[in-house]
Amino acid sequence: MRGLTSRFVMLIAGAAVAPLVLYGAISIVNLRAGTEQSVRLGNLRVADEVAERIRQYIVNNERVLKSSGVELRTAGLEPWQQYRMVRDYVMDFPEFREVSVFTASGQLVATSRLGAPRLTIPQPGAPERDGVYIAPLRLDDDGLPTTTIAVRVGSGAREDYWIAGELALEELWRMVDSVRVGQEGYALLLGEDLQLIAHGDPDEKRHVAMAAGETAPAARTPEQSFAARLLEDPRERHTRYRDEDGRSVLAVAAMVPDLPWVVIVEQPTAEAFAVASALQLQLLAAIALALMGTVTIGWLWGRAFITRIFALTRATRAIADGRLGERVAVTGHDEIRQLGDSFNSMADHLVELQEEVRRQERQLMFGRIAAGLVHDLSNPVQTIQLHCKLITRTYDDPEYRETFDATIERETAHLRRVLDDLRNLAQPIPLERIPIDIDRTVNDVVEPMKVHAETAGVTVRAEPGAGGAHIRADVFALGRVLRNLIVNAVQATAPGGEVVVATEADSDRVRIRVSDTGCGIPPERLGAVFEDFVTTKRRGLGLGLAISKKIVEQLEGRISVTSEVGKGTTFVIDFPRTPARSLALAAG
Repeated sequence: MRGLTSRFVMLIAGAAVAPLVLYGAISIVNLRAGTEQSVRLGNLRVADEVAERIRQYIVNNERVLKSSGVELRTAGLEPWQQYRMVRDYVMDFPEFREVSVFTASGQLVATSRLGAPRLTIPQPGAPERDGVYIAPLRLDDDGLPTTTIAVRVGSGAREDYWIAGELALEELWRMVDSVRVGQEGYALLLGEDLQLIAHGDPDEKRHVAMAAGETAPAARTPEQSFAARLLEDPRERHTRYRDEDGRSVLAVAAMVPDLPWVVIVEQPTAEAFAVASALQLQLLAAIALALMGTVTIGWLWGRAFITRIFALTRATRAIADGRLGERVAVTGHDEIRQLGDSFNSMADHLVELQEEVRRQERQLMFGRIAAGLVHDLSNPVQTIQLHCKLITRTYDDPEYRETFDATIERETAHLRRVLDDLRNLAQPIPLERIPIDIDRTVNDVVEPMKVHAETAGVTVRAEPGAGGAHIRADVFALGRVLRNLIVNAVQATAPGGEVVVATEADSDRVRIRVSDTGCGIPPERLGAVFEDFVTTKRRGLGLGLAISKKIVEQLEGRISVTSEVGKGTTFVIDFPRTPARSLALAAG
């Protein structure tokens, strides 16, 4: 019996050798080819996406320059207004280090620089695309990519304008850094002269600095040679080569649309084809085991084993898709059954953790709402408290009693409005927009804030300069914004300092400036001051400036901030000016 079994097993094994070897060879070849094609196509999609994002980034900045140039050309502004406008654009769009406007003959019209501009118009014959000239990429003193964009504005009888901007491509640098393919795959960007502009691999960033300091052309790197071939033949989009460490690298490339820049995505082949290599070893092991076992036993046990593995795989995919109620039923008494039981226990624990996270999120949200409510109620409550203390001393003064009544009425109205906002949190009500005198509104806000500032040893004063200009706004909402800015300024200013609320107006815009002589805001925090829950104070949730920004934008305005550490901070609120005709209609 034992001899028959051995011969049967040997017969089955001998008969299976040829098909198994043939099947294994075909499977390995198809596996490697399919995996390479799949990895290559995936990396090509990544390269195309990065190239398109770079193009969109450049196009968006071109549009900014075009819109500013059209506005400068058609607004009929005085020279000093043109200078102010281009400087405002640099403040509004920090990507531009300089914006300068020239006539077609190269005569300077306006510049954002205090001195002579660094930029000039393109030389005759310079390549343009739809009236846009983009200078070759270069690296600035900090090793960051920089370029110059010049846009031609106007046509016909009137003389054309050139508006040129020096664009710091730090966002482009970060964009390339953010690209990851697997654990060791990175992206890099080459300019039109094949100069390395950005590299996502931290170990390779030194080559960017070296490229910036080269004075003589060096031998081309494999990346530069690949990019040169792509520029000659756009179909040559993938290749393999060895990097400076001797590793085999799979590289794919994409040209940035409308620009002679090349994006290359590199990934070591050992990582790119790791799955294929592992599966190849597993396949060889399976063939060897199949030859060593009997077909019948292998089929019976293999069927039972694979069926349970598939059940676990389906349940795992269901959990990954968010169906946490999925469970697996695995029969038997072996490790697969134990794995199934452990999987079910893990799924139950995930459901419990999800509920706990939801509960904590609800508690955190309630805490944030409560903190925001305290933030909005503290100022009027303090004002009422201060005036109540003063009324006990100056009750016999009729003029102060009138001031007291007006102040209490205004602050209690503010409290009622805050409570109304809380009640309508789920369904916010729209703001009322009526023409208001900006100078009078600022004075009404500043006067009661002086008492609060004096207790901190800080002087608060108004400098009305809008000349009776009006805007369409909600008086309460605008007052809320100004009070918040003044309170923040007072808290940031040392005793003996000063907070100034000034107004100014031109033909179509009205601006309010809240300046202090306080400690200032560090540059690394300046860009996040208007975000929710961002604060530098020991107490408070950081909602004040975020709420102020939303209110200003709802009133069709803009708010910006400039600051210098140790010297102070200035917030500027900019609103459209209400035309005189609209005021007459409102009065009628």
